[in-house]
Amino acid sequence: MRHARDEYLDRLEPLLAAIRLRTGLVERKRGTFYRKGQAFLHFHEHAGQLLADLRADVGFTRFELVADQWQPLLAALDAQLSRR
Repeated sequence: MRHARDEYLDRLEPLLAAIRLRTGLVERKRGTFYRKGQAFLHFHEHAGQLLADLRADVGFTRFELVADQWQPLLAALDAQLSRR
C-alpha cells in the first residue's frame, strides 16, 4: 500500500477542495493534512482502490472511497474536528 500519487489525487480533487474548507487543518503536501502538528488525514492507493486514513481517538480509521460517495468520510472528519 502506498500513499496516493498525483493521478489518484486528481480524481479526489473535489473532495480535497471540500476538506480544505475546514478550519484547523494544514495541508503540508497535497492530500496530506495535519492538525495541531500531527498527521490527521491522508490517502492511499491499493490495487486501484482509493482509501483515506483519518485520525480517530486511537490510531487511524480507514475509509474506502467509492466514486463520489465521500459523505461518510466528511461526516467523520467533521465529528473529529468538533471533538478536539
